[in-house]
Amino acid sequence: MAAILRARLVGVSDPAPDPVSPKDRFITVYGRKPVLEALADADLQVDKVVLADSVRGAGEREITAAARRRGVPVTRASAQRVKVLAGNGRHDQGVLADVVAPRMAPLPVFLSDLGSRRPASVIVLDAVTNPSNVGMILRSATAAGLDGVLLPRRGVPAIDPLVIKASAGVAFGAPVLRCSTAADGLDLLRDAGFAVFGLDAGGDSLLDADLPPRIALVLGNETDGLTEPVRERIDSVLSLPMYGGVESLNVASAGAVAAYELLRRRG
Repeated sequence: MAAILRARLVGVSDPAPDPVSPKDRFITVYGRKPVLEALADADLQVDKVVLADSVRGAGEREITAAARRRGVPVTRASAQRVKVLAGNGRHDQGVLADVVAPRMAPLPVFLSDLGSRRPASVIVLDAVTNPSNVGMILRSATAAGLDGVLLPRRGVPAIDPLVIKASAGVAFGAPVLRCSTAADGLDLLRDAGFAVFGLDAGGDSLLDADLPPRIALVLGNETDGLTEPVRERIDSVLSLPMYGGVESLNVASAGAVAAYELLRRRG
């Protein structure tokens, strides 16, 4: 599959290529319980399990037996290598699994598949740092049938067990789009005909705005809102109407409202 993605990324008519990483195809879960849960879920395709050399005894036997039942290869690595691959040195417990995320794609691949005519709605996360918020936004956007949620590799948490838990498992099948930064992603989206709007206080109401067929709606940081590089790339700021003295909604709640408003606009 990696070879197919690389071939598609270098096509003359494709957007600027973005390096294809295993993190653009797999969601890595770590810790004994999350790995066992992934292996027990028949709806998930587990590519491989990696065990640290230090993992022995009943835990090792339980994981290797579960992997064998699914036909999933188990490899060994040093404890330090497992920590690096998991990206979390405190909670990996010496085991991780790479789970195939079938709807995850580098942004250029998504845009190439989308073509030049079809309407589309994408939510972009700009420095949203709370894993629970990321997970809930993935769940809401997927439930609303949006075309994608852009999770930059920098500035937004990786899809880890906290994100997966907050999404109630939806993260594995969410339409996750990957690129290096939110600003880089917006440049590619604009080149593909997307109008870019930021969701922030002080803008026109999203509920009344005239929206084009292709829209990228950016959700900013929980405390500081939209970052400056993103503000430089947006066409307009939109907001949600607030009553009763309420100043704002949590970014995950705002994302859920926005996702369903975009769904409503599709008719």
